[in-house]
Amino acid sequence: MDDLFVKLAQPGNDAWRITEADILREWSKSGSASVDLLLKRGEDALDTGDLDAAIGHLTALTDHAPDFAAGWQLRGTAYAAAGYFGPAIADLGRALELEPRQFAALTQLGAIFEEMERTESALTAYRESLKIHPHQQEAIDAVARLEKEQTGTDI
Repeated sequence: MDDLFVKLAQPGNDAWRITEADILREWSKSGSASVDLLLKRGEDALDTGDLDAAIGHLTALTDHAPDFAAGWQLRGTAYAAAGYFGPAIADLGRALELEPRQFAALTQLGAIFEEMERTESALTAYRESLKIHPHQQEAIDAVARLEKEQTGTDI
């Protein structure tokens, strides 16, 4: 994984999407068929907008695999989508404890903090995420937007 992260962070890496996909694929491997099934069900429910089902599946996942960062990150995303920012922040924090390079968790934290109008916290989360994965357009755009708001100028 370390080599993938080095490759992902390279500014001239035109194949960063492949590297990102390789990292996400590695993160999704739990080593357990039942945990993988819960992750898939949670992802599917989240994709269809069934947030209650997503949270339910992902809660079962985190109960059964408390050391699986991808479960915490995805449940944090589901909580955020449902507007439950406190539980979302807690879950994303747990994902980051387990995998400090979890750029998706950092970007999601940035979005939550931005929604909560905690600009400095949002900027910190987005910038930390971009240190790991400098190609995330969502985080790039958010930093530019928030910095523009802070300075009150068109950058």
